[in-house]
Amino acid sequence: MPSLGRLHLITDTRPGRDPLGVLRAALSAARAASAVDQLVVQVRVEDSATDREAYDLASRVAPLCAEAGATCLVNDRLHVALAVGAAGGHVGALDLPVDAARRVLGCAAPDRPALLGATARTPEAGRAAVAASADYLGVGPCFATATKDGLPAPIGGAGVRAVADAVGVPVVAIGGVTVERVPELLAAGAYGVAVVGAVSNAADPARATTELLAAVSEAPPRHAHRHSKGPFRPEGAGA
Repeated sequence: MPSLGRLHLITDTRPGRDPLGVLRAALSAARAASAVDQLVVQVRVEDSATDREAYDLASRVAPLCAEAGATCLVNDRLHVALAVGAAGGHVGALDLPVDAARRVLGCAAPDRPALLGATARTPEAGRAAVAASADYLGVGPCFATATKDGLPAPIGGAGVRAVADAVGVPVVAIGGVTVERVPELLAAGAYGVAVVGAVSNAADPARATTELLAAVSEAPPRHAHRHSKGPFRPEGAGA
């Protein structure tokens, strides 16, 4: 199974951004820190983007990740994940249900199970996603953020803790994450963090990546990802 790192870098495709340039800088920093296995790159495009635009970006991101040894996932558009040979995908509350997403991703390479993440804001949603075969949960928004419109109210560290306490898979905190907030989120039970602006807005994306990688390594991971022939499941979870 693909490795689930503790720092998830989500592509920033807002106008005027350079997602590939930021990615190259982040990969370079991860190599220098001998921490490429801790970097997950999630290809996310604007809702208004066409499938072709999503494919064009993902088809460039996936080879860069493969060459460096980082894990590449695709948000929402699972057919694009399959088309570019990504390690898996991530689905939100308005995307395919988790069990349906698992069936889609499972069609690609039965000898190499895909990594599947799902968004959850509450313990109930988290337990349901895990029962439906999510390997990890993206939990948030933790804090206010300007990188995505229409998000619900922030849940803070307390919200992260509530979900982390309810499930037996890694929880990745997202939304308004900065290097200064990482210790609070890890203390709340997060396995790792997902960022957009913390790297893409930085004057030096490589340095920002280095600092975030160092921050997530400061605390031992809770519900650490397990390498196995199949997705990580807590005891009692459904297939």
